[in-house]
Amino acid sequence: MAGASRPRPLAAHEVDGRLPSIPGWSREGKELVLTNRFESFAAAIACVNRVAAEAESMDHHPDMLISFRNVTFRLSSHDAGGITDRDFRLAARITAVLS
Repeated sequence: MAGASRPRPLAAHEVDGRLPSIPGWSREGKELVLTNRFESFAAAIACVNRVAAEAESMDHHPDMLISFRNVTFRLSSHDAGGITDRDFRLAARITAVLS
C-alpha cells in the first residue's frame, strides 16, 4: 500500500501489560505464542482452517505448527520487527475460535 505507515512494535513492558487480555498466550522474545491441545488430529486441522480464514480476512498470517493433536500459534509483525497491536487483535480472534 502506497503511503501506508509501518506498524509500531510494542515495547516488552507494553506487551507484558496486555497479555492478561489474551489468556493462555505468552511472550517469547518478539512473538506471542499459544499451544493448544485438541481431542483429535481432525479437530486440530479444523481449528487451523478456521484460524486461516480469520487471518486471511485480516491480511495478517500467523506461523502455525501442527504436531498431531497440538497446534502452536506464533504471532509477530515481521514488517515491524516485533509484536504490534495487529498481533493482539489476531490473538484475540484465535482465542475466540478456540472457545
